[in-house]
Amino acid sequence: MLLCDIGNTSYHFLQDNIDFKKDTNNFDPSSIKEEVHYICVNPKLKNILKDLDNWIDLSTKLDMSKYYETMGVDRMVASEAIENGIIIDAGSAVTVDVVKDGIFEGGFIYPGLNAMSQTYKNISSALDYPFNFDLDLNVLPKNSTDAISYGYLKTLYSEVTSHKMNIILTGGDAKKFAKIFPDAVIDEALIFKGMKKILSSKLI
Repeated sequence: MLLCDIGNTSYHFLQDNIDFKKDTNNFDPSSIKEEVHYICVNPKLKNILKDLDNWIDLSTKLDMSKYYETMGVDRMVASEAIENGIIIDAGSAVTVDVVKDGIFEGGFIYPGLNAMSQTYKNISSALDYPFNFDLDLNVLPKNSTDAISYGYLKTLYSEVTSHKMNIILTGGDAKKFAKIFPDAVIDEALIFKGMKKILSSKLI
């Protein structure tokens, strides 16, 4: 079985238990002749793939009534992977989604590390500091680096922990956020687990 999670910069494949990536700028999807089950958040690539019979769009197999109209398919599929928990996908944006008894309860979108860093930098070069994930979120900071980090991380931490649920971290910056959520589980294959669950469900 060949699965593919397509973003704006890469095709992320999983075959058997081996994952690999191809750059969206130079990879030709028609070079793959076997059946591929995929999700895609890139409208341009999705338009190309619809003409390839062996590329099967898994988003057509989702019960969209469980989610909201403009929700990203990657968030939907990740939510399908779990029965209970709060998912933090730490990528270019940080998305947070709550699932209870297999039902999506809602979620929110937070700026990713690079986006928020650029925001502070745009305000003033004096605010151009890296985020400190080792700071104590129970103590108000007394220096600029920690003040910026606290402002960004404390809000996210407080909202997430208020739900008192198991936390699953995924995405490129998952390991960084694990420092402020030490009890969280990092699951880099969460979306693929959701894809497999959809494939094995009665929706197909």
